[in-house]
Amino acid sequence: MKDLGLNHLDWIKDLVLAEQQMEETGVVNLSTVDTESHLEEQTIEFLRDVKAAMVEVAATFNQLKGSGVGTLKIYGISNTKADFMLFRNGYKLIFSMRHPGEIEIYHSLLTSHFLNPVEGEAQGPEKDLIRAHWAAFGELQWHHKNLPVRIDFLVRHYLTRFIHESAK
Repeated sequence: MKDLGLNHLDWIKDLVLAEQQMEETGVVNLSTVDTESHLEEQTIEFLRDVKAAMVEVAATFNQLKGSGVGTLKIYGISNTKADFMLFRNGYKLIFSMRHPGEIEIYHSLLTSHFLNPVEGEAQGPEKDLIRAHWAAFGELQWHHKNLPVRIDFLVRHYLTRFIHESAK
């Protein structure tokens, strides 16, 4: 069974608070879950999980490569709740919450064909989207092009492509 951690038990706290409020006021609230708020919280949590995985693999990459030119750096983006970017040799790969339930991943260079290469065609930065979908029993699942996403494979894919693109 997957380790759910303490963050996944917040719903119990909300359940207890709703029951206490019902006992105090005598009013029963049948709609205790704010889906928009829940979606935003889950999006932020997903981005933080992706960032934690990226930090782990970047540290391993940097350790094996040795210090100096070409190491990976990861920065949080100010004035956001969980956005972050990878940086190396002037290249940036940005992970950003577009809005609750949708995450953009894009390369910062306008001339790059990092995400969706097209031969001989000039275009702006392409953006990949990771979208949340509600599953049975209120489970939130993440998808890219309607296919389920696992963080370990997402990190492996983008880090590999980023390393190749940013190599000098």
